[in-house]
Amino acid sequence: MQARSGSNNAAGGVTARLAKLGIVLPAPPTPLGAYVESSDASDLLFLSGTLPVVNRRLAISGRLGEGLSVDEGQEAARLASLNALAIAKEHLGDLNRLKKLLKLTVLMATTQGFAEHAPVADGASDLFVQLFGPETGHTRLVYGVYSLPIGAPVIVDTIFQIEPLPGLPGK
Repeated sequence: MQARSGSNNAAGGVTARLAKLGIVLPAPPTPLGAYVESSDASDLLFLSGTLPVVNRRLAISGRLGEGLSVDEGQEAARLASLNALAIAKEHLGDLNRLKKLLKLTVLMATTQGFAEHAPVADGASDLFVQLFGPETGHTRLVYGVYSLPIGAPVIVDTIFQIEPLPGLPGK
């Protein structure tokens, strides 16, 4: 099924949908190295990979297939996605400038035999579908790796389409 292009203009925007779901965004995480958390170009917002951090601490750690269940992986992906939204809010000033999620990549620390990548990534995808609606869709790449920074089980990498600020050259 091919997703419709453009924005999902459901009533209230992202901020209202977060409130309706009872979701309060965490404080945006800080970089672990020499990079920035967000960068925009034209109508695109690129975010650095986000981890399942709560109150500046890794909330879930470990490897899927070795001590972490699919449910725990889904929760880690959801937490990392909430951090992505917190970064987007800090960068944009207003989450209602987010038109849609274009691309989602979910990296997972897994054992060699782990094969439930898609259900784990649904922890992130399901949140974004709740916020932007199923009709906008997003592309997705998921894969397993041997290790991730600070012992995280997942990293969520996102690219959003944004509403450019009016009156800016080239926007």
